[in-house]
Amino acid sequence: MAPASLAALAEPRTILGIYLGLFALHFVAEHLLVLLNLRRAKANAGNEGNVPVEALELMSAGEYRRSQEYASARGSLTLWSGTVQAAVALALILAGGLGRLQRLMERVAPGPQFTELAGILLVFSVSLIFVIAELPVSIYSQFSVEARFGFNRLTPRLFVLDQLKGLALSAALGAPLLFLVFRLVRVSPRWWLWAFLAAGGLQLLLAVLYPRLIAPLFNRFTPLPEGEVREQVESLAQRLGFRTRGIFLMDGSRRSSHGNAYFTGLGGARRIVLFDTLLASLSAPQVAAVLAHEIGHQKKLHVPLRLAGMLVGGLAAFWLLDRALAWEPLFRAFGVGVGAEAAAPAAVVLLLFFAGPLSLVLRPLGSWLSRRQEYAADRYAYREAGCGESFTAALLALARGNLANPTPHPWTSFWFASHPTVLERVRALRG
Repeated sequence: MAPASLAALAEPRTILGIYLGLFALHFVAEHLLVLLNLRRAKANAGNEGNVPVEALELMSAGEYRRSQEYASARGSLTLWSGTVQAAVALALILAGGLGRLQRLMERVAPGPQFTELAGILLVFSVSLIFVIAELPVSIYSQFSVEARFGFNRLTPRLFVLDQLKGLALSAALGAPLLFLVFRLVRVSPRWWLWAFLAAGGLQLLLAVLYPRLIAPLFNRFTPLPEGEVREQVESLAQRLGFRTRGIFLMDGSRRSSHGNAYFTGLGGARRIVLFDTLLASLSAPQVAAVLAHEIGHQKKLHVPLRLAGMLVGGLAAFWLLDRALAWEPLFRAFGVGVGAEAAAPAAVVLLLFFAGPLSLVLRPLGSWLSRRQEYAADRYAYREAGCGESFTAALLALARGNLANPTPHPWTSFWFASHPTVLERVRALRG
């Protein structure tokens, strides 16, 4: 590339133009994919004769149409949510909001000795703006859409408490880490490596502490009660050689009637969590089959692999931050101040803004990897654990109960879906 072209790329106006181009491409691509799925769901919900034959193998025509109505409602919410987030981002960038916030937080901090505090306040204030902007969509989603389809059990009081707890937890965990990062920038040329080690250590610590200290802030966890379900579950775990700190029942019914299960924790903190709604909708053999799927994730090392992927991503993010700190035109393009004390917090904020365009490549890759892991865990439950048709029946019961969409648009599924559709999963197992 000619020197003149390189010089042009270093101009703040050029950098902003490239970002806005990528921003528009990301916005249009994701909205187009959601619209494709929304159009298909609306057509299927409104046409009684438009029920795919393969879907009728798994559910009744009435269940299928209701799943399409639910997919349509959720798709409309996704469009609104994406539009709100994009509007807030553009307002902060094009109207000079980032620069104003930065100057305001620097004035709020008592003095130069509190520069780290100003940086923390900047990052939190930007995050809080997006949370507040998203709040009406979240409220409508929970108390209108979820309630309309019979899923919502969340009270307004519990909704507010969840929001406040989430904000407090983010502040308690994020503030010390941000303080350390901003201080390291000032004292060490290798700050990005030390910061990554600190952040990675915190991530590993949270993987251990989450089941014991963080998750109980939001839900109540009790050992699986005596009875047929516990007998079958313990027998299966013993037969598969699965050691865990326990199999727990979570009061998911306080918030939703959706059924689910998940595996969490590392080392001695490993545990499997079953929603109480799961026990209400599945038989004992089916619950054991769902447990076998979760054990499959552990046996196939999916949890440490996902954690390793996040650590690699974290290392890349800190390295990019280090490279960005020396590039003044980047900060001028977005209207934020530069300098040793102001650049690091601004770079963290800008990295959050660039995360959207970066997901053009990373999101479909992450979705594809996640679906591969789900297929592997399915095969483990079906074949290696010997759960066979009990697992297939559990998948179908959960899909019906959760109004899962068995026939999304293929491109939308490829881009967004972390799990294969129930139709794809059953076909893979029986094939």
